[in-house]
Amino acid sequence: MSTPFRLMAATTLLWVSQVAWAQVDALQLRSWAAACANCHGTLGVAQPGMESLAGVPKDDLQKKLMDFKTGRKPATLMHQISKGYTDEQIEQLAGYFAALKK
Repeated sequence: MSTPFRLMAATTLLWVSQVAWAQVDALQLRSWAAACANCHGTLGVAQPGMESLAGVPKDDLQKKLMDFKTGRKPATLMHQISKGYTDEQIEQLAGYFAALKK
């Protein structure tokens, strides 16, 4: 196998793996979101006294979650939970909840 062909094959394989990781399985995303249901309600609609996540603008929710993760926003539990997600997962979760109806 020639060197240019090997380089092209390696580049293609790297690109395909990046695309595969960028696309999160919808079922996986729903599983991550289900962890929020205990406090924030099924489909992000919370009981009185808790904050609903459904329909919150993506950027607002993403910023809030990142603030919990970095410690900029104090919390009793959310700072611990948010540290369990990557920045990309937080972005995807924020988009998921933003797309839900209030």
